[in-house]
Amino acid sequence: MKLLELRRVIGPYWLVAGMMLLMGGCATSAPTPDVSTDANTDESPLVGARWELVLLGTDVWWQGERKAYFSLLPKGKILQLVGSDGCNTLKGEATLGDRRRIAISDLATTRMACPGLPQSSQVADTLSQAYRYLIDHDRLVLMGRDGHVLGGFKRQG
Repeated sequence: MKLLELRRVIGPYWLVAGMMLLMGGCATSAPTPDVSTDANTDESPLVGARWELVLLGTDVWWQGERKAYFSLLPKGKILQLVGSDGCNTLKGEATLGDRRRIAISDLATTRMACPGLPQSSQVADTLSQAYRYLIDHDRLVLMGRDGHVLGGFKRQG
C-alpha cells in the first residue's frame, strides 16, 4: 500500500482516537450530590409549615374545593412528607441540601377515585420532580432540574 493510501485509511481513525484522548482529559468524575441527610433541616423555613398548592406550573390555578398541600416534619434524621393531593393522602421523605436543593423520594399515595378533581393526579408528579425551591415570605416555588416552575404554594398557619 502506498503511503498516501495508508494515510487515507488510517487518518480518520487517528483523528477520532486523538479527539477521544483530548476529551477524556476534560472529563470529570461524577458530581457529588448536593443533598445531605446530615444538614440541620430543623431550621429550614420549609419544615413544619403547611404549604397549600396555588398554581400548577406558572399559570394553572388550583381548582379543587379541597386543598392540595404538603408539610415536612422532622422524624429522626429524615424529613417526613405528609399531605394531600386534594383527594388522596400523600406520604414520603424529603431531603434538603445546599443551594435550596430538595429531593422528595418514596412518595406514596392512596388511590381513591375523586370525580371532579382532575388536577389531583398532577400533585404527586409536581412533588416528585422537585429539584430546587425558592421561598419569598409566605410563598414557595418548586422547580425541576431544568429550572422550569413546577408549582407555587402558599404557607398556611
